[in-house]
Amino acid sequence: MQRRKFLRTAGLGAGGVASVSMLAAPAIAQSMPELKWRLASSFPKSLDTLFGGGENLAKYVAEMTDNRFHIRVFAAGEIVPALQVLDAVQNGTVEMGHSAGTYYVGKDPTFAIDTALPFGMNARQQDAWMNFGGGRELMGDLYKDYNIHAMPAGNTGAQMGGWFRKEIKTVDDFKGLKFRIAGIAGQVCAKVGAVPQQIGGGDIYPALEKGTIDAAEWVGPYDDQRLGFNKIAPYYYYPGWWEGGPQTSAMINIGKWNELPKGYRAVLEAAAFRAHTTMISKYDAENPKALRELTAAGTKLMPFPQPVMEACFAAANELYAELSAKNAKFKKVYESWKVFRNEEILWFRVCEGTFDTFMARQSAGNRL
Repeated sequence: MQRRKFLRTAGLGAGGVASVSMLAAPAIAQSMPELKWRLASSFPKSLDTLFGGGENLAKYVAEMTDNRFHIRVFAAGEIVPALQVLDAVQNGTVEMGHSAGTYYVGKDPTFAIDTALPFGMNARQQDAWMNFGGGRELMGDLYKDYNIHAMPAGNTGAQMGGWFRKEIKTVDDFKGLKFRIAGIAGQVCAKVGAVPQQIGGGDIYPALEKGTIDAAEWVGPYDDQRLGFNKIAPYYYYPGWWEGGPQTSAMINIGKWNELPKGYRAVLEAAAFRAHTTMISKYDAENPKALRELTAAGTKLMPFPQPVMEACFAAANELYAELSAKNAKFKKVYESWKVFRNEEILWFRVCEGTFDTFMARQSAGNRL
């Protein structure tokens, strides 16, 4: 009896093994519905890392569901303009989007905290606040008011301070400066005299070329080189004090999110997390080479003068006090964020900062 049973099983050969394999993982996907979603991105295809955040998310979802859950990604302007992605998700024009909360501070300044506040946290600290400091829950309450379920889906790491036609020597050089800068950072710059302009990534170069703006910030060397800002503005400033660890977010229409089977929700969360870490890793890998090439081609790399940084820091704190006084949502989220930021800075000063400063000195002394 045992021999006959063994022969029947063995007779299946490789086919038997294949059928068992098929039942192990794909059968789970095969029991789920086939879905076709559209994702509207706030970023142009030319920015392969930012736009790639949405593409990677869609790719990972397809891989984990045996292509039963398919998300088609559209670049900024293909369905809606770059700065209208949240609206398109909110009203159901698309099922989901990939954007940055700070683009929507006109609706509520609290959205900025989902991306980054000036003089805020670095990327790791922002992740810690979102995952273990109550950030996901606090921002989730805000997004629900706009019919959206949101999750982190990318981070660029600390950004550069942008491209300027003229040198910035004192805070007075900001007066009247038409500066492409988004969200609350623009409001801080306005306090020191600049005239902020919120423009989508794909529209910055022509605005800078035509003189519609005098300066522009975007992300960092890798993207900025691709967009060609160095051909127009010679001065490249650092650091981008307004975005120490700016996060992008996947925004999903809450009705569509609620309709999803739990398995697909888990898949989206996992895919967003993987896209999130892939984005910052790629920027960290690509920025050094791009910066070397830019400086070799004549770009003048400049730090913001300390008095300028201090004036902007004071302006930022003044703005946060004003916003907290008139916006209860902002006050609630900001107070949580601020306490967490201050604790993180103390910890990083002890270990991370000390190590980084030591290694920077060794690099400057050509000892590495």
